[in-house]
Amino acid sequence: MIRNDLRNVAIIAHVDHGKTTLVDGLLKQGGVFRDNQEVADRVMDSNDLERERGITILAKNTAAEYKGIKINIVDTPGHADFGGEVERVLKMVNGVVLLVDAFEGPMPQTRFVLEKALELGHRVIIVINKIDRPDARADEVYDEVLELLLELNATDEQLNSPVVYCSARAGTASLSPDVPGTDLKPLFETIIDYIPAPEGDDTLPLQMLVSSIDYNDYVGRIAIGRIERGVVKPGMDVSVCDYHRAVPTYRSKIVNLYKIEGLKRVPVQEASVGDIVCISGIESVTIGETICALGVDEPVPFVKISDPTVEMTFSINDSPFAGRDGKFVTSRQLRERLFRELLKDVSLRVNETDSTDSFRVCGRGEMHLSILIETMRREGYEFQVSTPKVLYKEIDGVKCEPIERLIADVPEDSVGAVMMKIGSRRGELVHMNPFNSRMRLEFLVPSRGLFGYKSEFLTDTRGEGVMNTVFHDYEPYKGDMATRQTGSLVAFETGEAVTYGLYNAQERGELFIGPGTPVYEGMIVGEAAKTGDIAVNVCKKKHVSNMRSSGSDEALRLVPFRIMSLEKSLEFMKDDELLEVTPKNIRLRKRILNTALRLKADNKKD
Repeated sequence: MIRNDLRNVAIIAHVDHGKTTLVDGLLKQGGVFRDNQEVADRVMDSNDLERERGITILAKNTAAEYKGIKINIVDTPGHADFGGEVERVLKMVNGVVLLVDAFEGPMPQTRFVLEKALELGHRVIIVINKIDRPDARADEVYDEVLELLLELNATDEQLNSPVVYCSARAGTASLSPDVPGTDLKPLFETIIDYIPAPEGDDTLPLQMLVSSIDYNDYVGRIAIGRIERGVVKPGMDVSVCDYHRAVPTYRSKIVNLYKIEGLKRVPVQEASVGDIVCISGIESVTIGETICALGVDEPVPFVKISDPTVEMTFSINDSPFAGRDGKFVTSRQLRERLFRELLKDVSLRVNETDSTDSFRVCGRGEMHLSILIETMRREGYEFQVSTPKVLYKEIDGVKCEPIERLIADVPEDSVGAVMMKIGSRRGELVHMNPFNSRMRLEFLVPSRGLFGYKSEFLTDTRGEGVMNTVFHDYEPYKGDMATRQTGSLVAFETGEAVTYGLYNAQERGELFIGPGTPVYEGMIVGEAAKTGDIAVNVCKKKHVSNMRSSGSDEALRLVPFRIMSLEKSLEFMKDDELLEVTPKNIRLRKRILNTALRLKADNKKD
């Protein structure tokens, strides 16, 4: 059976190339919204963090209709750290729309997601977006995409992919860069003509791969996936099996069945081959499992998600200020929350440690883990995290480490500074091309060499540089490299920071806190100007006598302090430091809080 009334397509691209804006346009012109309905920009970025950062973190499903044909659309993340989201949803679709910026051209994540789509044999529609930019270079970008397809060993059919020129923001598309479009009809037509309709036999027993998981307080876990064959109905008895793990097949029952219409889930009484559906009632179902008809255990092959490359240790907060802000502070609550995250994030790993109070959490990169940390603190969790570390592998008896492909667009006068810094971090220059009065540099750099580099990069390029990374491969260990050269300013006693104490401390380095901030012994309050930590007393008050009044403190001028965000704090940390995360505060601290004990430990190391 061929479902000519249906198309399943994913939109893939590098971060910030306009995927979510294009989905907005497709939904508006696909009749999802009323004419007088107010619709927010980037309607698919429903998560608070996504809207704040302007990036897509979770892959999401929606559907539009054109000429009586339903088009299921999957909006995917563009950031390399969330590649696991892209890898798993590609099994739900029959083709992809590859979106490329008309100025930037193919970027690292474009290569990564396109490679995954080609491996699955998907048809590709090339969409060159933002053609209304004054600096657009549509023809050159099309040639660059073809070169990338050749590099990735695309088939002849994939090399002859149709190309559509779009302005997602204006909601227009055309088949020529010189002819301005008036609406997105050319894109709708190309999707219907080129993306194959789903095929399958609805007379055979049910088979459906779970590609995504959602959770609802009322119905529990919701499995989302595409029906490969057969028919599914509410109340049906099913069995659940797994392709990669030899876990026992278990029996369950489908309670509710939904199809996606626009941005809503609509209850239905039946769905068949090719439909993307949401099923509730199977309490312990996870991503990658197959829901089959009872007694027919035939799991669908599921792409093995790439392994994590970075790990951090999450532990309960044991600082003197523990329990002041958080709602969830115990190790049991922390453990439950981390293992719950595994249900919907396939590229995350959580392992127990020797201590019951701490857990090793492995992810795709610093950003992948920082989003998890930020989400948890907003939910009311209080905990500590260690410095990010890379995960090494032993391949044929050789110690290997993860290598990232870094592409940097920098002003010409900053090239020397960037190459010197990357060289000191064991990076290798692969390509160097002039790019619109700038230079595009491509490096292969060990992942650990990029920890803490972003802020240095922005300083070296005076804020004008743009850098993007994607995982390349594991290669033999590149040797030791220099870490942060400066020390930390560490609070000497517990109390409240005052202007007089801060004024004396700021001569030693740059401060992270202002007057009135509560501090404890061992808390990091700034960055020292030289190597080695310096203990400072930021709570020190001026002694008041008959000759001196405390009011004269107002004359002391403090240099504005540096506000440390979560990402900046993770970049700043050294191995002997921890980051305390609470719903209201982020504090850097030493592992050993007591000044005397810390000095003893440092002397033993020397």
